[in-house]
Amino acid sequence: MTVTVLGVRHHGPGSAKSVRDELRRLVPDCVLVEGPPEADGILGAIGDPGLKPPVAMLVYAADNPEAATFYPLARFSPEWQAILWANEAAVPVRCIDLSSGFAIRRRSRVPRTAAAAGTDDPDAPRTDRDPDVDAEQESPELDDAALAELLRRLDPMAALAEITGDADGERFWDRLVESRGGHTAEAFAAIADAMASLREHAEIDDETSLREAAMRRQVRAAVKAGAQNVVVVCGAWHAPALMDLRAATADEKALKALGKPEKMTATWVPWTYGRLAAESGYGAGIASPGWYEHLWSTEDAVAATFLAKAGRAFRKADLPTSSAHLIEAARLADALAAMRGRRTPILEDIVEAMRAVVTDGSDVPLAIVRRELIIGTRIGRVPDSVPTAPLAADFERQRKRLRLRLAEAEQSLDLDLRTETDLGRSHLLHRLAILGIGWGTPRRERLGSGAGTFHEFWKLVWKPEFAVELIVASRYGNTIDRAAAGKATELGAATDRLAALTELLERVPLASLPEAAAAIVARLGEVAAVAADGPALMAALPPLARVLRYGNVRGTDGGMVRGIVDATVERVCVGLAAACSSLDADAADAMARLIDGVTASLAVLDDAGHRAAWQATLRDLATNESIAGLVRGRACRILLDERVLASEDVEAEMGRSLSPVAEPAEAAGFVEGFLRDSGLVLLHDAALFGVLDAWVAGLDPEAFTAVLPLLRRTVGTFPAPERRALGERAKGVSRRSTVLTGFDEAAADRVLPVLSLILGIDLPASGLAGGAGDTAA
Repeated sequence: MTVTVLGVRHHGPGSAKSVRDELRRLVPDCVLVEGPPEADGILGAIGDPGLKPPVAMLVYAADNPEAATFYPLARFSPEWQAILWANEAAVPVRCIDLSSGFAIRRRSRVPRTAAAAGTDDPDAPRTDRDPDVDAEQESPELDDAALAELLRRLDPMAALAEITGDADGERFWDRLVESRGGHTAEAFAAIADAMASLREHAEIDDETSLREAAMRRQVRAAVKAGAQNVVVVCGAWHAPALMDLRAATADEKALKALGKPEKMTATWVPWTYGRLAAESGYGAGIASPGWYEHLWSTEDAVAATFLAKAGRAFRKADLPTSSAHLIEAARLADALAAMRGRRTPILEDIVEAMRAVVTDGSDVPLAIVRRELIIGTRIGRVPDSVPTAPLAADFERQRKRLRLRLAEAEQSLDLDLRTETDLGRSHLLHRLAILGIGWGTPRRERLGSGAGTFHEFWKLVWKPEFAVELIVASRYGNTIDRAAAGKATELGAATDRLAALTELLERVPLASLPEAAAAIVARLGEVAAVAADGPALMAALPPLARVLRYGNVRGTDGGMVRGIVDATVERVCVGLAAACSSLDADAADAMARLIDGVTASLAVLDDAGHRAAWQATLRDLATNESIAGLVRGRACRILLDERVLASEDVEAEMGRSLSPVAEPAEAAGFVEGFLRDSGLVLLHDAALFGVLDAWVAGLDPEAFTAVLPLLRRTVGTFPAPERRALGERAKGVSRRSTVLTGFDEAAADRVLPVLSLILGIDLPASGLAGGAGDTAA
């Protein structure tokens, strides 16, 4: 009976090639790999042409899918190659790590949102050292105490790197193992010896001890089952611990104390190189997945072929790159490797050569190479034959039918809702959004004549953790539409806020969920029937109006909310006066905006009955002196624009509101409400302008100082051309006033600085008082 332990670097092409070669040489009758035992049932899929790495084992609790963890694998992962060899050779293969169902694995599940998965493996190189430190510096001499302190401060690979003079653990392991393309059985033994020496001075935490006890138990079980030639593939740090199988009693005692694990389920999900990178937060991540893919797939001329790919990436980005520059960069990379005592160039040599020859010392173009080739944009694929949650399977069916591609890089999508395919895409993206799966983010864009109510613009970015969210959402239904409808209905039933219900109701037709819409409408009717909050009812109208107005564009029936709209409009009209009483300045401003929203909503609906009732309500509001001036002014302006009030009527109301007996602040509020966002009415109606002009001129200095900020804020909302035109009109009115009324010329000129402050522009002096006429007032 023989047990061979191969200590590897997770996701290392050199380690993967060495494992593959050793398996071919040893021809074991049982292969054991470090990984979750719950995944044993899905290992047979490795070798299926439809399972394209990078992929990840997704292991989640059957009763709580949110308690999930990922175990990513790439084509160059040693574990992938070991399982692939076993499947092709029809040799039993199992995962032997501690069950993911134990609470001790909670630290592996917490970083899920950052794509950290699996174990927080000490094999992953991490260091805070400067990567530009000379890799060939003299190695320090360390005694046992210094080595123990180094291991406490750094992970094992980083500790070895510091001992040998490398800048970091990634560079150390890459130089000795991965970039060499493989190593022999003696090298595996040397790696195990190095790890054993390090472990003598390191503190082994409880989690690592339990994991290693579980792995030893599985090795013993394989031997007990009759295996004569067992190969174990595990992280290099664990290799020494798995070579000694004698402490069976202690292992069983420690594992028995854990009790029974939760019931877990495993499946395969697509992964990405970006999420395999260490910078994503993945504990066992690597610095350069794309580069390792290149090392795995390239036998000869590694530097030259990588530079050829870089040249294509530069040209694709419209950066001219000549073949001569690439050839010279390849030669320089070879020279750098030779100077540093390396047989072949590593990534560091190639990047330095590109910086010197191709990019003229600039790192900006190198960002393209880093994104496309060093990190990589590859995303994996999972075949339909792999068992998964019904909701995830339905998502895949719809995604393929609608020809939507999963990609980690951002995609822009312009949907024409008049076509069946694009309408289906819109429905799917909106349904996923309701489920909390943010694959697509709506964008507001204008793309010429194509933009309109028939177009939607989306940004798509796929994240592997969406696979977990699909499984979590399965509790609402087994298809995307049923799950989205179920969640929307649940959200509606759980709230009694009108704003939340109307916002939800607006989203549901976009997702084409009529059953959910009916339930939310019913809930909205219940809440609206007892709602005493007038502003909330007013805020509810715009989304309801949009549902009614634009429902037909998406093939949905908006008629189901007609009754809610009718009742809401009626209640708003009845309660508006009461809602507008006793408002302070901020509340009056908010109410004026709500009035604008209701007016715009009724214009969208184009219902004559509703508009007549609303106009009558506003007319009562405009003449109610107990209402805040800002609200009355807004009501007057709306009624003037809709030709309900004649100019003479508005002039009379403005005259009363701006009379000397009116409080200056209330009068200024009336002006603000009347003129907000547009002063064109003053350019076209001389009488209204005269009323305003007379009011400003009649303010005493103290009152003028008090209302000036309000007036400046109001005029500041006008477009610049309107402000200039009003300035010209003010100058003309002042000049005519001197001639027609007999005001003295000095008094006429004194008006101009006042109007200049109000309008926020410089007005030239009239010259009537004997000035030059071209000086700034």
